Amino acid sequence: MEIVAYNPLTANAALERIRSRTLQMHPELIARVAEIIEGVRAGGDEALIHYTEKFDGVTLQPDEIRVDAEFIRAMAARADAGAVQAFRQAIGNVRAFHEHQRETDWQISLADGATVGQRMRAVAAAGLYVPGGRAAYPSSVLMNAVPAQVAGVRRIAIATPPGTLEKVPAVAAVIHELGITEVYRVGGAQAVAALAYGTATIAPVAKIVGPGNAYVAAAKRQVFGTVGIDMIAGPSEVLVIADDTANASWIAADLLAQAEHDESAQSILITDSKRLASEVEQAVEAQLKTLPRGRIAGASWQDSFQVDDDSFR
Repeated sequence: MEIVAYNPLTANAALERIRSRTLQMHPELIARVAEIIEGVRAGGDEALIHYTEKFDGVTLQPDEIRVDAEFIRAMAARADAGAVQAFRQAIGNVRAFHEHQRETDWQISLADGATVGQRMRAVAAAGLYVPGGRAAYPSSVLMNAVPAQVAGVRRIAIATPPGTLEKVPAVAAVIHELGITEVYRVGGAQAVAALAYGTATIAPVAKIVGPGNAYVAAAKRQVFGTVGIDMIAGPSEVLVIADDTANASWIAADLLAQAEHDESAQSILITDSKRLASEVEQAVEAQLKTLPRGRIAGASWQDSFQVDDDSFR
């Protein structure tokens, strides 16, 4: 962690390093992902099994690529009951919000007698990628699947690395609560390729959404055009702007919530209060000791910045 005093009249190498973060991908990564995508296009399920063993260390049989519905229910039953109830409430809240975003069909008649309008139709099938490597978050399912359901997407297919549901039963619980039964034990660029082009087991979709690592992001970039995508996401980052009335513990929790995603995540606080900056630093160090992913969050935090104005109060 580094505290940087900001002066608009003075160049600052630390701030330039923050500004220089980019979504540009290394050519070698792009080439490796292209090879994986082409492998899945040509090899289908056999390629998925090969890449899953190569990258995840798991040997799948063809009939294990798709997760059995009973297995989803069994893993969901292992989730903490209190967490499941919280997710039910969150699902209701997210659904209520997106209901207000729905647009309706309309048409008008012009003076020359022509009729024009707009018809809203959901895509037929959406693929949702759910990370399961360094971290798996139930919110990845909730925040992507619920809007699709509200929009009227008839088929939602989830791809997640093998072991995700076993390691994080809450992910299975959210999938079960949403009534999604099409789930596949494949991750990485190979999962994106399968969703885009299809295999014997996985039918192709019209759009792929959801977060992932650099391989997933590169794969989504390369299949865009064949399918729609949500966005090309870079490393997690958060920027908090606060004055001396803010709660240091809450800010620390917000910063660490992103820092724990990945060692390359970046958490930034901008404040004009030297006291608050110091209190947040202390709160972060204290909370790091209690986090299950404290090692990753701590590594990220070491490269993060609190950016403070010269006019400290």
